[in-house]
Order: sequence, then structure tokens, then C-alpha cells
Amino acid sequence: MARKFLYIIAAIIVIILAGAFVLRMYPGELAEIVFVPDSEFVEQELMAENAYSAPKMWFSRPDITKGNPALWVADGYEAADSAKAQVFFVHPTSFLKSDQWNAPLDDKESQDRATIFIRSQASTFNGAGDIWAPRYRQAAIGAFLTDKPEAAQALDAAYKDVEAAFAEFLRQIPEDAPIILAGHSQGALHLTYLMRNRIADKPVAERIVATYIVGWPVSVTNDVPPMGLPICETADQTGCILGWNSFAEPADTSLILDVYDATNGFDGQPRKDQPILCTNPVAGIPNVETTAEDNLGTLVPNANLSDGEIVAEAVPARCDERGFLLIGDPPELGAYVLPGNNYHVYDYPLFWANIRADAERRVAAFQTP
Repeated sequence: MARKFLYIIAAIIVIILAGAFVLRMYPGELAEIVFVPDSEFVEQELMAENAYSAPKMWFSRPDITKGNPALWVADGYEAADSAKAQVFFVHPTSFLKSDQWNAPLDDKESQDRATIFIRSQASTFNGAGDIWAPRYRQAAIGAFLTDKPEAAQALDAAYKDVEAAFAEFLRQIPEDAPIILAGHSQGALHLTYLMRNRIADKPVAERIVATYIVGWPVSVTNDVPPMGLPICETADQTGCILGWNSFAEPADTSLILDVYDATNGFDGQPRKDQPILCTNPVAGIPNVETTAEDNLGTLVPNANLSDGEIVAEAVPARCDERGFLLIGDPPELGAYVLPGNNYHVYDYPLFWANIRADAERRVAAFQTP
């Protein structure tokens, strides 16, 4: 598969816009006019019970070998030659249009962009096993820029697709297969609901190797307990949750905190002033500082974004007292850094090799008697 990293172009468009903090970056009226649909919400019909049994409903799954974006590997790495675990990956927002609240599955632009995201992000897990990445009628960018009730309806509709895909995923994989859950941004948000609704206190929870909730703020106090699994406290722990939001220093996290502090968690209590889940992906645990020398490899694009390479020892990492992942001086990864030294676009690429090693290590620990 050609190693193309034009995902960064798409990523900056998506991530700059796809979050409530965007309202601080653009005048409110302009953001709403340009990005928030002014049409009525159209109720999405529930997927047919067997909809996700069709390969066409997946960007990636084990029987898709041609054009499977999750099978990409960097030079010097190989995808697993046998299924160690089954990975369920939910891609971030890729629907940039404002003519409707949910992305149609036949919208080529958003589907192509989602493929690019999966290649750059989900590929880090292909050393741990088979990757399943569903197509879903994601909420439009505008759903993150307004408090209109249609926004919540769009996100709920998108989640229902993810839930249906997960149900089919469970039907398709071996009954005793270890499971990894992973996602980014909107995809990570949907995973938090999936954890609360379909994992917590269910038998399937015993099969979870780890859940990677990346690029979405999760309250340690208000959100984690209802999700049913603990935070990963050791590097080889299984049945646990990891998550981070990356910033270089000096970091201005106010754009995220203003929104986070104004919301309630899964327990119904305010998130204000509560710590955010922060795993140091270099070490695989929270509350530890690592040096650049500890970083096994950052995925770095070339100057014209036509290729990329794994560069070892590129950035350090540590969690600050509120729960943001700090990576030291701003690394030269490209022009797509968000205000406040927010490296959200690079949450996976910054630690591509370490995330890969982390997943493989936890799968090995899970399988050890």
C-alpha cells in the first residue's frame, strides 16, 4: 500500500472545526452560518439487524485485503500474521458539509477522508491482531458547534450505528477472542458510550484487553466508573482504559477546559475542576514523566506530505496536574498545530510505535495463563 500521509491535510480541517472549542476560534455567528446545518434533523432509520454483516459496511475487517487502510505499516514493521486480538476502531469526524446533520454512507468525500484517518491511526494496532473499522453515519462537524437539540440527535444517531456495528463485530469474532477498543475524537466519544452501555457489567468486559479513548476529555471522577473498567495503572495491565490529549509547551488548554468544566459526567455530576484521564502513551501508565529517548517512534510526514517515516526519540511526555499530556517544546511535525500548542492532530502519530508496543504487550499479558 502506498505510504501517503495526506491525512494531515484532512486532519487539520476536521480537528480545528470538530469540537465545541471551535466557537472560541471563530466568531459564533460565522461558525454557525458556515458549519451548523440550518435544516431540520432527519431521523435516521435504524440499521437493519444484519446490515453490518456485509463487508461493504466496513472500511476494515479481516476479509478485506485489497485497499484495507488499517493494514498499512511503517518501514521496519509488519502486521500480525495471525489474529492475536480483535480490534474495534471508530474513526473521527470526516463529514465537513453543512447540508445535513448526519453523513450519508454514500458521501464519497467523507468516506475517503475516513479511510485516510484509519490508515494513519488504526494501523498502529495491526501488530496486535485483526482490525475492524465500521462505516457509520457520523454527526456532521456542525453538531459540535451548537447547542441546538438537533446536534444531540445527530450524535445519538451516529452512536446507534456504532453500537450496531459492535454487535455484529461480536457475532463475527471467535467467542473467546481478546478485544481491543480504540478511537479518536468523535470516535472516542462514541466509545465512551459504548463502554457505559454495552461493556460495563456485561460478560464481554472480561474479554477487553484495553480501551484507547484518545483525543476526547474523559473525567476520572465522573466518567470512568460508569464505563465499567479501571484506568490502566501498569504497563501490562489488561481490562483497563487509556486516554490522552496532547499539548506542547507552553500549553493553553483553556479552549477545552471551558467546555469540559461546563458539562456533567456520566454520573450526572459536574465535571468542573475534575481531573481528566491522562495516560502517558510512552510508558503506558499515568503520572509518570518520560524522556524523548524513551519514545520508540513518532510518525513524521515529509515536507510535501507524500510519505512518512518513524523517527525515534522525538518527543518526551508527561501528564500535568489537570490531565493534559505535555510533550515539551513544540516538535517540528508540520504546520498543523492548533491554537494553544494543541497537538491533537498528532495524538496517534506522536506515539505510533509506543502505542503499537503497548497494545502488543497487553495482548501478550492477557493471553498468558
